[in-house]
Amino acid sequence: MLELALDTLNATSVALVRDGEAVARATAGSARHHAESLTPLVRRVLQDAGLGPDAAGAGLDRVLVGTGPAPFTGLRAGLVSARVIGEAVGAPVLGVASLDVVARQGLDLLPPDMTVFAVSDARRRELYWGRYEADGPDDVRLVGRLEVGAARSLLGAMREADGLIVAAGPLPAHSAQPLADAGQGPVIDLDPAVMSRVVAARLARGQEERLGTQPLYLRRSEAEVLWEKRHGAEGAQ
Repeated sequence: MLELALDTLNATSVALVRDGEAVARATAGSARHHAESLTPLVRRVLQDAGLGPDAAGAGLDRVLVGTGPAPFTGLRAGLVSARVIGEAVGAPVLGVASLDVVARQGLDLLPPDMTVFAVSDARRRELYWGRYEADGPDDVRLVGRLEVGAARSLLGAMREADGLIVAAGPLPAHSAQPLADAGQGPVIDLDPAVMSRVVAARLARGQEERLGTQPLYLRRSEAEVLWEKRHGAEGAQ
């Protein structure tokens, strides 16, 4: 089983997984320019694995993609790229929420009975977050729903329920400072190869419905917000 996994939660990250083991990884450090980064990264992991730069000849069995929540442009770039590659190679495209991966990586470093708040930067001085517990050694269970909001909304949730913060990379100062006294777990760099474990666990349980590729935007794009402000102001004149 050869799987190509990619995610654009923050940085653009790509991994090639063979029979459950990562054989190549590549990441672009910038949290922007996802569309421009994806094709070179895909070529790099294929070449690093000795398969040549062309995905069509690599023998991919599945394409895995992070479905967010994430900022609009990067998430769209990742999903479109995954679908294009899947169609080109004739492989199914399966999705996993990016915060599911963050939570799984955090729980891998903690006692199995811990509960975590998987958190990532949502820009606009907000955070994406969700409360998770382990669902076996390779999957996670979302407790409640995914949220987007200022750090104070996460603090409010943490006052009502136990859990450690597992952050996808360092959080911006405007969010890190209010959360300084909250329970802190590991800070991780999202590894798209972990999606392979999550996908295998869900398929084994017959949970294909949890592997859809619908984007988890949670809020409107910046362009939509600016359009509404501009036209609202014009209408008020």
